[in-house]
Amino acid sequence: MKILYCDCFSGISGDMFLSAMLDAGFPLDHLKAVFSALNLPEYQDVSFQKILKSGITAGRVQLDFTPESHHHRHYTDIRTLLETSALPPRIKEKSLRIFEKIARAEASVHGVSMDEVHFHEVGAVDSILDIAGAAAALDYFDIEKIYSSPLPLGTGQVQTQHGLLPIPAPATAWLLQDMQASVRPSTVRGELVTPTGAAILAAFATFAEPEMTIRGQGTGAGMKEFEHPNILRVFIGEAGATAKKYSEIETNLDDMTPELLGSVMNRLLEAGALDVTFSAIQMKKNRPATKLTVIAKTADEEKLSRLILEHTTTLGVRVTDLRRYEAERDEIRMETAFGPIQVKRKLLNGKVISARPEFEDCERISRETGLPIIEVSKKIQKMIDNPDR
Repeated sequence: MKILYCDCFSGISGDMFLSAMLDAGFPLDHLKAVFSALNLPEYQDVSFQKILKSGITAGRVQLDFTPESHHHRHYTDIRTLLETSALPPRIKEKSLRIFEKIARAEASVHGVSMDEVHFHEVGAVDSILDIAGAAAALDYFDIEKIYSSPLPLGTGQVQTQHGLLPIPAPATAWLLQDMQASVRPSTVRGELVTPTGAAILAAFATFAEPEMTIRGQGTGAGMKEFEHPNILRVFIGEAGATAKKYSEIETNLDDMTPELLGSVMNRLLEAGALDVTFSAIQMKKNRPATKLTVIAKTADEEKLSRLILEHTTTLGVRVTDLRRYEAERDEIRMETAFGPIQVKRKLLNGKVISARPEFEDCERISRETGLPIIEVSKKIQKMIDNPDR
């Protein structure tokens, strides 16, 4: 399986990602053809050059526009632009998926529907090109999975159409939560992760270091100057079969009510636990009891252990290292007789093993149509299993 690892030690933006992919071998002529297929009146040309960034050679993409290029667009405008373009279907799908992530973030932040979202910075033509270019590069290299290092947040404020906003910007912060990003503190004053860069990762990435055989790499330069090299590195290669490492946290409880246990489960999941289960056990003096088991990222082990000690009656927890083999997972947007829905897919070695509709979409359709949710789920599942019928 072809995979991509993003080393985001200085963050990520749309132009940094596209520059890194060009540096890795994505042909400039191919990118020009993609941009022409969008039929954007503001777009004029694109070029690529190698520069030195803090003594390190990196690629930089340069987009040229007409003077009136930065007018704003609604999400519906961008969606129509992409859907009616001459882009190949797979590049369309990837581009739409990235923009849908941004639209969901903006809608949540501003309290409006997705169709009412009015893009400002991300609606500018350079961001549209960055996203379409990123989608085309992923398609060119046949990337099936993206992995990312933890993201540095940066500090300070960023100037937007809504005025000065804290870093990370609200839409970026929403995307970080949506993808359950691994982040790390940074003393750099400036925006290190842009909404476009965050959306690319939110659409496709998992935060882990994969075992891989590296076949190629690229370096993309950021526009800003920092004390460290402001670059993004990408590594392209083949995935190795390996187990991911987690922590398993357990404790036995014989003096807590079901209501209290339910509250603890909610707190653990909100704090980042991957799984929380209760098992019926027998303790000393023949007391019926409950074993609490938590599966967690190793980085969250201490935080979740402290939460258990604070919110339960236990005097101690047991922690063991855990290895887990996992199927790949992704989501795609699919048109159905009920309208667009999100579909969750299970993959092994890049092959789709199963696909299921997003439950929230089925629930929404059930409310809109008055049909029982069981019937809605069955109908949509048939559409997923037989897309050509």
